[in-house]
This record gives sequence, structure tokens and C-alpha cells, in this order.
Amino acid sequence: MARYREYSYDQILMLPVKLANQLQPGTFEQTINTLVDTHIDLGVFDERYRNDETGAPAISPAILLKIVLFAYSRGIVSSREIARACEENVVFMALAADTRPHFTTIADFIARMGTEIAGVFRDVLTVCYTEGLIGRTMFAIDGCKISSNCAKEWSGTKAELVKKADKIERSIKDLVSRHRQEDERGERSAARTVEEKTVETLSAKADRITRWLAEHEDRIGTRGKPVKSNITDNESAKMVSSHGVIQGYNGIATVDEKHQIVVDAQAVGDGHEAQHVESVVESVAETAEALDPQGDLFDETVVTADSGFHSEASVKAVLDRGIDAYIADNHFRQRDPGFADQQTHKKKTTDKRKTSKARKYFTATDFVFDDAGTLICPAGHPMKSRNPNYRDRKKGYTGKTYSSYATRCSACHLRSRCLRNPHSPVRQVTKLDGARSYTQRMIDRFDSPQGRYWYRRRLGTVEPVFANIRSTMGLDRFTLRGQKKVDTQWKLYCIVHNIGKLSRYGPSFQGPRGALR
Repeated sequence: MARYREYSYDQILMLPVKLANQLQPGTFEQTINTLVDTHIDLGVFDERYRNDETGAPAISPAILLKIVLFAYSRGIVSSREIARACEENVVFMALAADTRPHFTTIADFIARMGTEIAGVFRDVLTVCYTEGLIGRTMFAIDGCKISSNCAKEWSGTKAELVKKADKIERSIKDLVSRHRQEDERGERSAARTVEEKTVETLSAKADRITRWLAEHEDRIGTRGKPVKSNITDNESAKMVSSHGVIQGYNGIATVDEKHQIVVDAQAVGDGHEAQHVESVVESVAETAEALDPQGDLFDETVVTADSGFHSEASVKAVLDRGIDAYIADNHFRQRDPGFADQQTHKKKTTDKRKTSKARKYFTATDFVFDDAGTLICPAGHPMKSRNPNYRDRKKGYTGKTYSSYATRCSACHLRSRCLRNPHSPVRQVTKLDGARSYTQRMIDRFDSPQGRYWYRRRLGTVEPVFANIRSTMGLDRFTLRGQKKVDTQWKLYCIVHNIGKLSRYGPSFQGPRGALR
């Protein structure tokens, strides 16, 4: 017969634990402890408290900041779970000095960090700079779209939400009418109880939409048209991401190439990244000046960004500032020799559709000027000026628009190759001026060997940061609501990422030298 070791749950264990010994030199938790105690200015939190003469002593911001940063590094976001960890996990106990803060205290501390988080972020960045972790050779800018703490079903313009409320009201009336008919017949269906709960749920939804419509107006997008609002979190936005269409925020990060330190972090409630390039550049410049007031950062630093940040206005902002920037456009792969055979890997239907129209019609380059300065069509006929002051406001192009003569177009033997619409009376052509737009200037820069070189390095700089934050730390959804609070949470995660790099590569934090010199 098998024999087993005896055990008993009635025995008592006396385990002496010295909290300081739980924070071993060279560990992540020791790095957090040293940073908060030695290098972060916690005086910015003093304005929160009014208990210098009356009231109970508050838990130190140092304690709260330590446990929040360590919790985020372990993928723990809930304030209740953080509070429970401070009672069950010995490392949390050591960081909290066994103070065991209540979950409401933790939640309030995080939610109200909007004014202090920028200073904390910059203090950690200062330590990274003094430790030599910021090379300032290349900064890569990119955005990470993450779901917010609200559902897509509560999104829509005011007109769409009115239709949704009307549809819900019709569903309620249909159910109530059916119930009345059953009552008149003295019947009660088996699904009656479920349907009555459905009526209550739908009524609550309709009331919620109606109240919101009475108190809010449409959000206006960058094009001056209404965009979808969200009843739960109206500062979030519906945006397309690699995970499908989400309701969320776009976490923009500027990452230094040397050790992937995040030098700037912002969370915005829209997916139009290009309109934030100027504010990101300004924020990075202010941070760099605080770290090292000597010289202009962008005199020696290259800036790269993906195609989502490309627009005429964003490109103009960086080039006018004299920044050595390389921002991809939407068609950069089509011009890249490395992607010359990309059509062979696409669906055949797409290939047929594209090849069937290749060079079928004349383009603007087929219309040339003669010695007298008159524009001549491919059939040899002169064209007249129609709009001498043409301007593309989106891309900044200027030029002149010409049109052919209807009498000559109608009988031209090249009409089928000139007019895409067979019913169009004339052909119009716009010849652009010699001055290049900022978009074209950026395309020329990007297509150079130097531009392609820096763009290849961008991918290996910024994408691992997002992978670390989303996969390792588990940030798959923002838990707070409102742009300011979400921006705080995004900065906290970027701070944790930077502390991880500092713990791993900072000379003063490695091995037995756990404390800063």
C-alpha cells in the first residue's frame, strides 16, 4: 500500500520578514524604489492635501506611485487587485511598507494624476539621460490604437443615435402590444418573463440615449463634418486598427533608437495621426531642452514616422523647422524596388483589374507645350486656358487648368484613349507649376538611399515598445475614461517601460550597485 507524508493545516508558522530584504539590488522593484525615493520630485503631489492642521495622515504619494508602477509592470490594472496584492504579495508589501492602502485611495491617486504625470515622466527621463540610455541619433514616432472603456454600440452621430432610439422605441411598443393582446386573451407565453426584462433593458437604453442627445452636440471632425460620438466616453473615437475597428484612443510614442526609451508619450482621441505631428515635435523639443539646454536637439537627430503621420501640413511643420525628417507616404512601397514583385502575391482578380487599365488613357505628361507656350493635346490640337489659378489646397500644388475645344474633341480619332467618360464633351488637363509641394519634397527625401535606410531602422525601434506594453504588460484596453485620464494611464505605462530599460541597462542600477551613486 502507498504511503504519504503526513500534513496538517493546524500548525503555526512564524516567518520573520524584513521588508528591505525583499527589494534585491538589480531588480525592477529595487529600481522603482530608488527612483521614487531619490530622483522623482514628489512635492507636486502636496497640493492635493489639506490635512496639515486637521484630518488623518494621508498615505505617502511615494508609496502609491511605487505600487502602481510595479502593478502595471505585472499587468495588474484594477485598483482592487492592487490593494489585494499589497496584502498578499511580499514584494508589494515591501514597496508599500506594509501600509495596505485602500483601493479607493489607489483609484483616486491614478485618476487625479493628470497634472503631475508630466513631471514624473520627465524626472524618469532625466535619469535615463544621465545614465546614457538616450542616444539622440534617431527618434521614431508611431501610434498604438487601443480600445477604451466603452462599447462601440454607443457610438454614432446625433442623427444616427436618434434613429437608434426610435428603433428601440418601436421594439418596445411591439413587445408591449403583444403582451397586452395576451392579457386580453388571458394567456401568458413561456417567454413572457424574458421579454419583460428585455423591455426594461431597452427602456433604459432609450432613456440613456435621449438624455445624452438633450445635453450634447455633434463632434466636428477635421473636415468640418460631424463624426461619431460615444455616449459612454465622448472623448474616445471609432478608429481602424490592426485589430479591426475599435472604440478607443491612439497612444502616440516617440522612441529613441539607442535603447528604445520613450521620450514623449501622448494619448489622443482620434485616429488622424498626421494632425498631431507638430504638437509631438514641440513636446519632444521642450523635453530635450529640459534634459540638455545646450544646442538644438533637431540639429543632430533624425525623425522618422509611418504613413499615418504624413500630410501636407505635417510635412510642412517638420521641414520648415529644419528637421531631418523622413515620413512615409501611402504609396512608398509602390516606388520601392524591393516590392517590385508584390503584384505576384496578390489575388489574380486584383492583378487583372490593374493591368487591364494600365496606360489605357493619356495622362497629363502626354500634353506638351509648343514653342509659343500653347498646350498641345496628343492629337496635335491646341487647348485653351480654363483656370489659370488652380490650387490644390490639400497638397499645396499650384498650376493652370486647360480644356480642349468641343468641336475638335467630338471628331477626334484618339477620343477613346483621351476621355475616361465617353459622354464627356471635352478633356481637361492641369499642368502644375515648377514649385514642388512639401509632400513632393518629402517623397524625394524618403526615396533617397538615406531615407530608405532610416525608415528601415524605424520599425525595429518603435514596434518592440508597443509589443512590450501590449503583450508583456498586458495593456489591451484602457480602463479609465476621458482623454486626460487615458493620457495619464498611457504615460504611466511608458514610464514603466523606461524603468525596465533603466533597470536592465543603467550602469548605476545593475548587480550589487542597486542604489544610485
